[in-house]
Amino acid sequence: QVQLVESGGGTVQAGGSLRLSCAASGRFFSSYYMGWFRQAPGKEREFVAHITRNSGSTYYGDSVKGRFTISRDNARNTAYLQMNSLKPEDTAVYYCAAGNSASARQSDYMYWGQGTQVAVSS
Repeated sequence: QVQLVESGGGTVQAGGSLRLSCAASGRFFSSYYMGWFRQAPGKEREFVAHITRNSGSTYYGDSVKGRFTISRDNARNTAYLQMNSLKPEDTAVYYCAAGNSASARQSDYMYWGQGTQVAVSS
């Protein structure tokens, strides 16, 4: 069992940056692939990024590629999402998730955080 808690959300102007954190409790954080998803008002939840267990590989959704960076620190049981050059369309609730494969599918992740709100003003 893994419990995930996101933090670092807030309100920022377009062009600004935020770093989200996802702190994991429980055992074996390093054995899980980690992903970030987001859900904007009135829209379905969408894939943002994922990272392999040893940080050897990352993958991004097209809408954030080149602007966002996913990383993890297994010693601290924490995953991160660095978000640069933010746009108003990045406004959403951001969720981290843990699973057993590097996947863009929500169904492949077993554990989810409660989400953190990001608002980008124009």
